[in-house]
Amino acid sequence: MGRAKYVDDIELEGMWHGATVRSSIPRGLVRSIKFDPAVNWSEFAVVTAGDIPGKNHIQLIFADQPCLADGAVNHCEEAMVLLAHANKQKLREGIDAVQIDYEPLPPVFTIEESERQDVIVWGEDNVLKSFLLEKGNVDEARAGAAHVIEGEYRTGAQEHLYIENNGVIAEYSETDGVTVWGSLQCPYYVHKSLMAVFGLPEDKVRVIQTETGGAFGGKEDFPSVLGSHAALLAMKAGRPVKMTYDRMEDLAATPKRHPSRVRHRTALDATGRLLAMDIEVATDGGAYSTLSPTVLSRATLHSPGPYVCPNVRVRSRAWATNTVPYGAFRGFGAPQAIFAIERHIDEIAAAIGMDPIQLRRRNFLHDGTTTATEQVMREPVILDQLLDRALAESNYYARKKQFATANPTSAVKRGMGIAAFFHGSGFTGSGERNLNSLAGVDVTSDEEVRVLVSSTEFGQGTNTILTQIAAEAIGLNVNDVMMAPPDTRVVPNSGPTVASRTAMVVGRLIERAARQLVTMLRDDVGLNDTFTREDFFAACGRFRAMHGEVVSLCRYEPPPNIFWDDQKYRGEAYPAYAWSIHVAQVAVDTVTYSAEVEEFWAVQEAGRVLNPVLAGGQVEGGVAQGIGYALYEKVVWQNGRMANNQMTNYIMPTAEDVPPIHVYFEEIPFQYGGFGAKGIGELPHDGPAPAILNAIKDATGVSFHAIPLMPEDMMAKLTVPSTIEEPAIV
Repeated sequence: MGRAKYVDDIELEGMWHGATVRSSIPRGLVRSIKFDPAVNWSEFAVVTAGDIPGKNHIQLIFADQPCLADGAVNHCEEAMVLLAHANKQKLREGIDAVQIDYEPLPPVFTIEESERQDVIVWGEDNVLKSFLLEKGNVDEARAGAAHVIEGEYRTGAQEHLYIENNGVIAEYSETDGVTVWGSLQCPYYVHKSLMAVFGLPEDKVRVIQTETGGAFGGKEDFPSVLGSHAALLAMKAGRPVKMTYDRMEDLAATPKRHPSRVRHRTALDATGRLLAMDIEVATDGGAYSTLSPTVLSRATLHSPGPYVCPNVRVRSRAWATNTVPYGAFRGFGAPQAIFAIERHIDEIAAAIGMDPIQLRRRNFLHDGTTTATEQVMREPVILDQLLDRALAESNYYARKKQFATANPTSAVKRGMGIAAFFHGSGFTGSGERNLNSLAGVDVTSDEEVRVLVSSTEFGQGTNTILTQIAAEAIGLNVNDVMMAPPDTRVVPNSGPTVASRTAMVVGRLIERAARQLVTMLRDDVGLNDTFTREDFFAACGRFRAMHGEVVSLCRYEPPPNIFWDDQKYRGEAYPAYAWSIHVAQVAVDTVTYSAEVEEFWAVQEAGRVLNPVLAGGQVEGGVAQGIGYALYEKVVWQNGRMANNQMTNYIMPTAEDVPPIHVYFEEIPFQYGGFGAKGIGELPHDGPAPAILNAIKDATGVSFHAIPLMPEDMMAKLTVPSTIEEPAIV
């Protein structure tokens, strides 16, 4: 309707604009920062590291990332100086007038360079985080195996490309502290960093989410950086300051999906049964740790795939390099790991002469089996049922047969590919216990039920789902329920809006709080077992007269039998899993060396589907992003800087590139999720890339082990038989 107010639509009285002076080298010492005397700097607010009143770090898992570089830089585009001015044109001139002199130091740009440790750029060994997952005895099992198959698989960086770039507005007062409005996912993450940067107590920091035009994980951690920058400028300028990035700055300076390299060494018996999986996961974390530990953890846990294997060893490391720090992106490490295992399963099948469908069936997890962390599958696992439906809906075998007949004489070769996978819902291991989330509902004097959460809406449906849950649990129409503003002065900390946790974890809290509210009204003011809307709000009025407010809050309670050992890296990694089968049909033009996804099928079980339209949209969007990850979206690095930081040369799929996507759900409600829901937001991004590359292998007979798979990559490996007639040029 055009009524939404995004950050750049908001104007405050006397507001200035802020901008960032950034490092032009990937690594070095700062000799001097000079300000051109030709510029009247009295017109500007200028902030350097020395102006920070608290700690010069962004408070995430580790506090290794400075808010502003101080004496050294570790990646191109690192923030060094902040400027604010009333006039945007003057601000651009000011950026150009700041001169920085460096003493360059040798940089590290790749996982392999970091592994060699010839140059140490982080800690003592360049390792941001490492994990070791062990089950059984891999070496003994491999010694007696009929087959041992090895493979290496790589994924590149991926940009989020949310519609709205990063932006915040900040205000500072000596008496009231800091207030930040922003396009963001996690208000309390920003709140925590602002407390550290300004040395303020929590009641002197306020964070308010504005309308947010997309995020996909890209606004999980970075708004803590931008919010701190704008607030420092507001403090120095004595007035509100707005900072919004244009697309080129946003692409160049903000986090992306972690590049990865995964090596598999897999042992099987003569029947194709998995005996041992030896896996090495390496991710590129960039210059600072930010969210790399949690991304690496999820990659580690998903790397064995949805398969039963008695002996598993996963050694994983996140390596430091001198690039912009990598961060959260939809899937959070799982897409990298699942690409590797699902490509590897097809390679195993080819090596031992087995149908890849049958190889998967032979090794699927089922009820009562255990994962690599020895988690017993207590909830139903219906992978065979999902696979049967995916094969039937896609007419998989008939199409494969048809394409196999037509391909030898055609320049355009078609193939079918499949991927089977799972995705853990909620935070990994003890994460949800540590978060200890709080959420609830209240009722205003205007007869409105409000959902009290810090979980945010950025296009994925949070507001719709949580108001649905509250209305259903109370017994009201959804129009009687609204979301409280995502403001840290108003709502409790229900945890970050990440990790496919909103409907399952936060939704369950809202369901409990809403039912608790009804019980409170029955016990305290005599609300009947059956009631009308008028009865409910009349009871709320009586309750308010007695207690002053009508509010019901609930704290997170883990499901029973969920225990995780952080030291042994073993136990129930997630309270629940969503499961899926993806099937892709591709066409490969052996003249232009381009691949196109012609049709796509996605069958999933993600608990109860609370809103079919939103759930279907999540799957379609995830598949579209996965197609970009597989075939289009390539970040080009030059000396540590993103060289293609504009949408003319960083290519994403458009509506013309997205095929018909057929979405199907099987529902098994999870009793500890909001009305039976599990996570759906990240799952659909996990499967497209391996399904597509498996289909390209089926079409061409040639294996590719890295994404994004560009035409030049295919040209290097494909040969066109001379018997094929090239199409006429029209």
